[in-house]
Amino acid sequence: MKQILFATVCTLAAMSVGMVATGKSDTVPAEVFDLSEWNITVPVDTNKDKKPDTVTVKKLKKYAHPDFFYLDENGGMVFAAPNKAATTANSSNTRSELRHMLRGTNTKFKTSGPKNNFAVEARKGSDEFARIGGRLDATLKVDHVAKRAGDASTKAAYSAVIGQIHAVKYDKTSSGFGYGNEPIKIYYKKFPGHETGSVFWNYERNLAKDDPNRTDISYAVFGNNWSNSDDPGDQGIAIGEEFSYTINVYKNMMYLTFSNERLGTKTFTKSLVSQHDAYGEIDPLDNKYSYGGDSLYFKAGIYNQCSTKKGGGNWYAGCPGTGDWATDKANGDYAQATFSKLTVGPATPVE
Repeated sequence: MKQILFATVCTLAAMSVGMVATGKSDTVPAEVFDLSEWNITVPVDTNKDKKPDTVTVKKLKKYAHPDFFYLDENGGMVFAAPNKAATTANSSNTRSELRHMLRGTNTKFKTSGPKNNFAVEARKGSDEFARIGGRLDATLKVDHVAKRAGDASTKAAYSAVIGQIHAVKYDKTSSGFGYGNEPIKIYYKKFPGHETGSVFWNYERNLAKDDPNRTDISYAVFGNNWSNSDDPGDQGIAIGEEFSYTINVYKNMMYLTFSNERLGTKTFTKSLVSQHDAYGEIDPLDNKYSYGGDSLYFKAGIYNQCSTKKGGGNWYAGCPGTGDWATDKANGDYAQATFSKLTVGPATPVE
C-alpha cells in the first residue's frame, strides 16, 4: 500500500509539473500574493550593466516576467532560474528570488539599515530595528532542478535554495559580525536517477570568508542532508510534490517547522546567540554568539545552486548552460519552484 500511495503521489506530481510548464495567467503575482514588503532579483540584465535586474517594491506591484516570475493558471507563483544568466556580485549562481524589505516603499531608509531589517532580541541596539525576529511561512512544490552537472560530487549539484535568512554584509567589520552569512538556507536536491529528492536546511557558521571553519552544517528534513547521495526513496519529496516550511525567529531562537501530507511534520530549534547547534550540542568552531550581532532579512523563491563555474568543492559543479532560455530549458539546465503560499510577518511566541 505504501508503494502504491507513493507512486500515486509521483504521478500526480508529474501531472502538476506539466500544468505549470504550459499554463500562465495574465495576472501579475502581486495581485494574488501580498508582496508589499518584497523586491525581487531576476536572472535578466535589461539595462546591460552586467548585473541581474532588481525590481523595487513599488514596481513589483505590476511586475511579472514571462519566463522567470509569473502566476500559473492555478494561481501559483512561479520562480525559475537557468544555470547560466546574470548573477549578483558575490555569487556564481542565478536566482529569481524575493528579498524582504521591511521599509516597504519608504526608500528614505537604507536597504542595509536597521529600519529595513530585523535582529534578535539580544543584539545591541535591537530596539532600533524595524522588527525583533520575524516569521516566514511558505507552501510550495519544486518543479525542476538542473539535471546535468560537470562534477556530480559537488554538494550543491542538482539543488536549489527555496528559502533563507541572510545577514547584511558590512564593508568593514571588527565586531565578529557583518560577514553576510546565512543562518539558514532551505534546499531541495534531487539526483537525476532518483524518483524523489531531499529537503534539508543548512546553517552557516558565522565566520569570516577566509576562515577555514566557515562552512555549512546540514540537517536532513525529508530524505537526506547534502552530504548523503543515497536514494531517499519514499522518505524523499518528489518533483511537483507540495510541502511547507515555517521559519520563526522569536527573541533569540530560530524555530523551524517542515510539513508534508505524506511524511508528516518535522521541527528544529536553533539558537542564534550561542554555539549550540540544532541538536543542543556545542559547536566550538562557530562564532561564540552565532548571529547575535547581525542585521537579518528573509529571502524566498528559487536560487539555483547549479553554478556553471568549475572548481568542485561544495559549490562549483560546472553545470552546463548556454545563456539562451529556450535552449537551456529544453536541456533541463534550470531550476524552478511554484509557491501556493508565501506570508511574512512578526515572530509568534513559542512556549
